[in-house]
Amino acid sequence: MGIFSFFSKDKKERLDQGLEKTKTSLLDKISKALVGKSSVDDSFLDELEEILVGSDVGIETTLKIIDRLQKRVAADKYVGTSELNNLLREEVSKLMDENKSQIPTDFTDLKGVKPYVVMVVGVNGVGKTTTIGKMANQYKKAGKKVVLGAGDTFRAAAVEQLKIWGSRNDVPVISHGMNTDPASVAFDTVQKAVEMDADVVIIDTAGRLHNKIGLMNELTKIKRVMQKVIVDAPHEILLVLDASTGQNAFEQAKHFTAATEVNALALTKLDGTAKGGVVIGVADQFKIPVKYIGVGEGIDDLQLFDKHEFVDSLFKS
Repeated sequence: MGIFSFFSKDKKERLDQGLEKTKTSLLDKISKALVGKSSVDDSFLDELEEILVGSDVGIETTLKIIDRLQKRVAADKYVGTSELNNLLREEVSKLMDENKSQIPTDFTDLKGVKPYVVMVVGVNGVGKTTTIGKMANQYKKAGKKVVLGAGDTFRAAAVEQLKIWGSRNDVPVISHGMNTDPASVAFDTVQKAVEMDADVVIIDTAGRLHNKIGLMNELTKIKRVMQKVIVDAPHEILLVLDASTGQNAFEQAKHFTAATEVNALALTKLDGTAKGGVVIGVADQFKIPVKYIGVGEGIDDLQLFDKHEFVDSLFKS
């Protein structure tokens, strides 16, 4: 029990450290807006609206939060400024709870599927290949047999980077090299995983954000060839977004959710940005569960997302 408590504490400390820039920026702005006020009034809520939008929570999600706070303030008649953090934590938590996850929530639960196939999508530069490497590491630690597919065949660096991660994690990487058919790579990867009796297949895809029709056709083809081997593959389509890009992450999410059936999100680089509010906005607006967050560069700094721990850390004064 003591060992598990240690790891749990270590995860929370990493989360707190990873969210430090976002938290400091957010709480500092809120504190300044509260100077001279003894209660949460309409003028403060107007300022809070600007603060949340500025933290890349997004306009639609911010308006929902403000509306909920206004109702709480009206119902409670008098809400002191000291209670604001708790109110924010409660209302954001409720908002996040409305997004129900139907995907595995840890590295041992694969929903009885074998192999469990994950297709990873996202633009270049968001940390997609690194995220795959870290996922492979976590699955290996959970005792799972993993196979990787180097389906981002338009960048030599992506193929080589995935091979490095494969070597580092001691997991096989199926690759046809650069400028080859990504669907063919996906087919061979899934077929190899079945032959090896693997538990998990993770397939990288091209990070180009070209026109939606081209993107849709490419991803549809990859899915179609995998389904020749495993009828219901992929079981998870993971969209990787760079949290530090703020509103650009929303735009990328719009393109990829229009092109394919994304059912899980990973938000990377939270440790290097004050724009961590994007996690709340993306989860709310797209109704897709956040599965992973990246809170550092270390191999263990890709965390399974716990919405309550996230909100607690963000609003902990």
